Amino acid sequence: MHRPQEDTQPLLLCCDLDRTLIPNGSQPESPEARPAFRKLCTHPAVHLALVTGRHLDLVHEAMAHWQLPTPNFIIGDVGTSIYTFAQGKWRPWPHWAAEIGPDWGGMTHGDIAEELADIPAITLQPTAQQGIFKTSYQVALDADREALETELQRRLWGIGVNARLIWSMDELADTRLLDILPVSASKLHAIEFLGQQYGYPLERTVFAGDSGNDLEVLGSHIHAILVANAHPEVREEALRLATASNLPDALYIAKGGFLGMNGNYAAGVLEGVAHYFPETAEWMTLPG
Repeated sequence: MHRPQEDTQPLLLCCDLDRTLIPNGSQPESPEARPAFRKLCTHPAVHLALVTGRHLDLVHEAMAHWQLPTPNFIIGDVGTSIYTFAQGKWRPWPHWAAEIGPDWGGMTHGDIAEELADIPAITLQPTAQQGIFKTSYQVALDADREALETELQRRLWGIGVNARLIWSMDELADTRLLDILPVSASKLHAIEFLGQQYGYPLERTVFAGDSGNDLEVLGSHIHAILVANAHPEVREEALRLATASNLPDALYIAKGGFLGMNGNYAAGVLEGVAHYFPETAEWMTLPG
């Protein structure tokens, strides 16, 4: 696969949605942040990938409601699906399904849900939150995480499923969330796979996120941005991972003040992009 040749080398901008681009957390949004983000994405060198836990339909819903730019790629379901736009519609990328599918040994979301149905500490999230290679739960706040993980992995191994468990927090609902994914499926692997297939170099790839299911990318070799509204625990863990990997320069934590904005949500994304790629500052500056 080949990306189009352009005067400026393309920049692959990968952004989480909820509480990163979408201002649906408790902190305020700078009103000019999303308009400036839309302006940035009109530049021909900027190729946007939305990287989210949402299913495709919920991504479309978010794009319309929050007036987000149309991306070049959608990495959905916490990295278990990749969609490209072809023949007038978004289509799942079969290369990615072939990459991660063997981890589940032919088992489906339904098989996993049935196997774990009698565990009282976990409750299936609504159907819209589930995916072909993603089984998602709400978890009781008083559940013993270590004991629960041990029991889940024991049962999953028993049915031939090689899985990773991804934890995050829904601040507004004050509940823990758990995604069960193929072990090779992650936001990081999906971004790397996309870059390799389309020829985006790592030095021109950047990711922005805010939550626990972004930590693997935030602590990786990829240029990463943690928006200012991220939970303090995520900030501490992201810093720990970056330090442990000896990659402190690969993580930027938005502080606010850039273009007079507060660093939350899209403002933090823009601040981080300009930190790594100073030439982009003029691409996002609004007139007047």
